[in-house]
Amino acid sequence: MKQHQQNMYEAKPAGRATNKAARLGEKLRILAAGDLHGDSSLAKRLAEKATKEKADIVILCGDLTFHEISTENILGPFKKAGHKVLLIPGNHETNATADFMAQLYDMKNLHGYSAVYKDVGIFGAGGANIGLFQLGEDELYSTLEHGHEKVKSLSKKIMVTHVHPAGTVMEKLTDIFPGSTGIRKAVESFRPDFLLCSHVHEAEGIEEKIGSTTVVNVGKAGKIIEL
Repeated sequence: MKQHQQNMYEAKPAGRATNKAARLGEKLRILAAGDLHGDSSLAKRLAEKATKEKADIVILCGDLTFHEISTENILGPFKKAGHKVLLIPGNHETNATADFMAQLYDMKNLHGYSAVYKDVGIFGAGGANIGLFQLGEDELYSTLEHGHEKVKSLSKKIMVTHVHPAGTVMEKLTDIFPGSTGIRKAVESFRPDFLLCSHVHEAEGIEEKIGSTTVVNVGKAGKIIEL
């Protein structure tokens, strides 16, 4: 299962069109969401939204479960609808649990890895500074750096994290969850077109800029991203 998963999502060499649509310049259409917290009815609605919006892929930005208690039928609706899914763990599940869930449904845990669709490089890191999957700032940065390595030559890139960067409007909306300096450093170093995150529920839907990067808190309702 793991080998098949890696082959399915393996990053392609930069500059080589991955399919005819890429050669024609067709945009990649993404449904991105996070903070499902074990809500299977929400997962079903998001899968239906991905179908209705004709999303090429679905990206789930962590906190799929509620303290790893509720894993049932969170990814199943996406699989049943035939959607390709990339995911990362949040602070409510470990990386091992995210791996298990991804492998069970033939999806990919993007933590420390990358994927390419329509010549868009996507890389990510899950975890947070609290909860079941805690990472330090240096480790968050190095995990993103590792994932970025295979897509660094591509002109279009998306970074996926659970936590928001430090020094953002999102950070000001919570007294509990500080932004990440490691993620901020990664944004400034790798300059992706988009950073997709979740974590702060009060910041759902907010979009802001760090340099040329658009930072989006996708929230549980989900956001359509095109690149």
